[in-house]
Amino acid sequence: MQFGMFFELQLPRPWAPGAEQALFNNALEWAEVGEQAGVEYGWAQEHHFLEEYSHSTAPEVFLSAVSQRTKRMRIGHGVTLMPPVFNHPARVAERIATLDLVSNGRVEWGTGESSSRIELEGFGVNYLEKRSMWAEAVRETARMMASEPYAGYQGKYFTMPARNIVPKPVQRPHPPLWVACTNRDTLKLAARLGMGALTFSFMNAGEARYWVKEYYDTFERECQPIGLTVNPNIAMLAGVMVHPDAEVALARGVEGQRFFKWALAWYYRFGTHLPGRTDLWAEFLRSPQEPMAGIAAIGTPADARRHFEELEEAGVDQVMLLQQAGMYPHEHVCETLQHLGRDVIPPFLERHEEARERKLKRLEPAIADAMAKVVPTAPASPDPVEAYPVMMAKRAQGTGTHRAVDASMLWRLHVAGGSVGEDDDEG
Repeated sequence: MQFGMFFELQLPRPWAPGAEQALFNNALEWAEVGEQAGVEYGWAQEHHFLEEYSHSTAPEVFLSAVSQRTKRMRIGHGVTLMPPVFNHPARVAERIATLDLVSNGRVEWGTGESSSRIELEGFGVNYLEKRSMWAEAVRETARMMASEPYAGYQGKYFTMPARNIVPKPVQRPHPPLWVACTNRDTLKLAARLGMGALTFSFMNAGEARYWVKEYYDTFERECQPIGLTVNPNIAMLAGVMVHPDAEVALARGVEGQRFFKWALAWYYRFGTHLPGRTDLWAEFLRSPQEPMAGIAAIGTPADARRHFEELEEAGVDQVMLLQQAGMYPHEHVCETLQHLGRDVIPPFLERHEEARERKLKRLEPAIADAMAKVVPTAPASPDPVEAYPVMMAKRAQGTGTHRAVDASMLWRLHVAGGSVGEDDDEG
């Protein structure tokens, strides 16, 4: 089993001057400390307008910085919002490929669609169609990265002509594909489409074992890849705060994990939010405390190790550490990562490669069967694209105008904001 770290970038009020800058600088340090501890993946979420809960709105920028502060850590979008009004598929293809280049081929391409009204309506996304938007965009974005040129697309949610999307990623045909999963239906969808499952629900080993079995059973029976390759993997989220004294770890860690769960539910289930005005942290402190799942890795190094061993035995491929939540001080996050690196992670990494080889051997027939179902990229017959002056000259000639119109004059008119047929003092 491997370990990742999850950058939600929470920033509860009150906000002091420079607080956001400090948060981002601290997060880059967490990535460095995490890599030293043996954490092999760094995942950054894309959220919009979720004040206090997530200030990770431009993960492509943050992850670019992470890629330059680390050497081995995989650089993961956890996730890219794929409905085209959030991110045009061509722009996603360009950004993913660029990040893959600057990170020397370390990108993990996680995808999602969002479910909160404040995000969806902020960009004009139809809630009932967002899954279809996601599927269309993921399929075509993968093909953009793999095609030279891309054949173009006439779709329901976006249309574009044939173009050659550059640059191309290091990892061909495209980086490993993942999708966010919060329930069993999306987990099985991930397996059917040959995607890794990023499961953001806290769960114990018994639940994890059931999810893992269902995912891999579905992958082996039903996989029809949405991309041009497959990525059979399950990553699960775990809240973490480690200290040699269990009581200290609990005192430091539980409130932040409660806030993570409560604030997500505020935006997605029960909250009424006034943008720029609601004090989410104050609302949280006034709310009744509910039973809290996901704190099994809050405690001593031995407590965390036992929890992770149970997930490993259940077949989980990766644990994503929620190392920062709520009001966690920077030094407590760093201290936790250091304890994990010294006392928890090393034996898991020693066992991982052998376990991975066993898994791939077991899945070999299913992977071969899935890859045989990959639809090859369509051959492209792109139309020539004339520069505006050339196009305008041809149009002018086609109108039968008696005036000689050359391309250089039309270019000057185009730049100046003029139009064909206006007087030209230079002519």
